[in-house]
Amino acid sequence: MPVRVLIADDHSVVRQGLRMFLALDPELEIVGEAVDGAEAIRMTKALTPDVVLMDLIMPGTDGITATEIIRTEVPDTEVLALTSVLEDSAVVGAIQAGAVGYLLKDTQAEQLCSAIKAAARGQVQLTPRAAARLVRELRSPESPEALTARETEVLRALAKGLTNRQIGRSLHIGERTVKTHVSHLLAKLGLQSRTQAALYAVRIGLVLEWELGQEP
Repeated sequence: MPVRVLIADDHSVVRQGLRMFLALDPELEIVGEAVDGAEAIRMTKALTPDVVLMDLIMPGTDGITATEIIRTEVPDTEVLALTSVLEDSAVVGAIQAGAVGYLLKDTQAEQLCSAIKAAARGQVQLTPRAAARLVRELRSPESPEALTARETEVLRALAKGLTNRQIGRSLHIGERTVKTHVSHLLAKLGLQSRTQAALYAVRIGLVLEWELGQEP
């Protein structure tokens, strides 16, 4: 089954360009286009895409607000933030809102397609430059509960970019068990997404910045 993608951007030229080259990949299916955050929320609820490619700066309801609402109300849909400037503080806000990662608008088509597919699998997608900034900007939990040894192993693996299935294979446990561990560790840490958990893993020295999203 192709990955179902919703494009959210207030610029028609950007939407048309994204649709044009994403449509060339048979593993991706564009299910709709939204012109602002409010429409992205409505369309996500109606269409339940696998991934929303979300512009951050839009009139009315912005991408950060939309991301937070989507991740709360349609948790099975992942959000990839889209920005034109790496240093934009909105990127940090998007990750805090629950986005699985972010892309720059000058990303090459092949890389963009790969990142969307990875996001659909729940894989953390952070470039080293982005990781360095996000690790500095995102706050760590104030009083996190202690993780079990198994939860720590799962945290290390997801920070390195492994999917739940890959984590299960490496730890010789079922995929459903992995999902349970991920849910428990996020709750203990008071975090909303795997990406936030991955950044926390860097903060505590469990993995290095350059290892983020780097599947062995």
